[in-house]
Amino acid sequence: MPRQRSRQASRPRAPSLAEALSDPACYDHEVERVQVAETHISWVFLTGKYAYKVKKPVKLPFLDFSTLHQRRHFCEEELRLNRRLAPDLYLGVVPIGGSPAAPRVGRKPAFEYAVKMRQFDADARLDERLKADAIPSAALTEFASRLAQFHRGLSVVRRDRTGGSAPAAALDNFDVLAPLLAEPQRSQLRRLRVWTERSCADLAGVFAARVAAGAERECHGDLHLENLLWRDGGIVAYDALEFDRKLREIDVVSETSFLAMDLMAHGRTDLAYEFLNRYFEASGDYEGLHVLRFYLVYRALVRAKVRAIKAQQSGAKVGANPYLDTAAELTTARTPLLLITHGLSGSGKTYHTDRLIGRLPALRARSDIERKRLHGLEAAARTSSAVGQGLYAAAANRRTYAALGRIADCLLRHGFNAIVDATFLHRAEREQFRQIAAANAARFAILDFTAPADELRRRITARAATGRDASEATLAVLDRQQRDCEPLAHAERRATVHVDTSRPVSDAKLLAAIATR
Repeated sequence: MPRQRSRQASRPRAPSLAEALSDPACYDHEVERVQVAETHISWVFLTGKYAYKVKKPVKLPFLDFSTLHQRRHFCEEELRLNRRLAPDLYLGVVPIGGSPAAPRVGRKPAFEYAVKMRQFDADARLDERLKADAIPSAALTEFASRLAQFHRGLSVVRRDRTGGSAPAAALDNFDVLAPLLAEPQRSQLRRLRVWTERSCADLAGVFAARVAAGAERECHGDLHLENLLWRDGGIVAYDALEFDRKLREIDVVSETSFLAMDLMAHGRTDLAYEFLNRYFEASGDYEGLHVLRFYLVYRALVRAKVRAIKAQQSGAKVGANPYLDTAAELTTARTPLLLITHGLSGSGKTYHTDRLIGRLPALRARSDIERKRLHGLEAAARTSSAVGQGLYAAAANRRTYAALGRIADCLLRHGFNAIVDATFLHRAEREQFRQIAAANAARFAILDFTAPADELRRRITARAATGRDASEATLAVLDRQQRDCEPLAHAERRATVHVDTSRPVSDAKLLAAIATR
């Protein structure tokens, strides 16, 4: 018996699949060395040019990769979902043949499957880029426009239930997270639970209306900074959530909130608001503002849960959780601000309010864009409407200001600062928005933009030549505005900040002036 045990002990151990696939000879292309990255559900084999993602044969409460059939299915799902946003990154599903001890990628019959991708450097991830302050604002807003277009092109998810999945998912977070935290974080979590339960009740009708309106689509599902890449001068989303349809068949605002919240948690609220502003501007889904704060808090608690679970698994001591702090910050009541602009075409309203979005921070509605949206037109469309006619007739003006008023009211009601970019040349229009601010117990200020007449004409001519801006103002429009504008009344001037855009404008001084109104 002792001799038999000795022979068994000396028998070489068969390598695991992860160890076997670490051999460069396993691949059908030249490989110098293989690096392995591991999560609780997959291995990723980095070969230099390509990466191969193999799903572990595991069955967990939220996924089932226990059979080869299931693993192949979810590899194919991963490919399908990610090719929507990263077609150049995801190359295919490849078989792994041979044997677990001597696997060969690309060989059949397959005993395993892998998703083949182009390999990228870890520092290309947006969480790493953010540490280096290397995420251009323009790239983020361009991605917001693409995301809005992506969401618009997705099929609507049809459900039997009427209230959507958000309330139950939000409350489930607390049951998982509470045991993982210590005081005083548990006290913080209890307050967040009260806020969430109250919000679920208050928004029940809104959730149902969102589902009925088709707001739930098959989204990416996991759109945070770690799942975004800087690639070829732009932002690319990868690693969509393939293993649970319920987690990706969500309200498009829930998806958008995930990235915005993650930027906030990383200390870049300015970028978060610039991203959100462009998304809503491009999508026109301003009804989603009703649920925006709810989803920002929900997504913060999702990441707080993930962070706490990882800490528990690694045996680390429970420490600060920036996502929990972000959720608490988002539920802290503050007095919102409504800023409206006042000024002739070409006076710099859009340029300067653009700079305020991230700095206040605030979300903005533009008359030039909403006017066209009301007529089913894209922002860049050219209508050739004559002065005072077509899109610029009196009735169209009233509809445009009414739409802007609804957006401003919704923002203020949910505690967001609002900027409304329009000429506001008539006193009645300005009064309408002052009343909206008062109804929401919000602060109110007017930004009065001015520039010399010759400079206004130069700017309008230059802008029209590019054809890239939503504004269709012409010199004839400017002439009409100069004749019809109603000057600010004495009472209005107490709420006004004057901005002479013929001179350099200091953002810091402008913000300080706004703060005193």
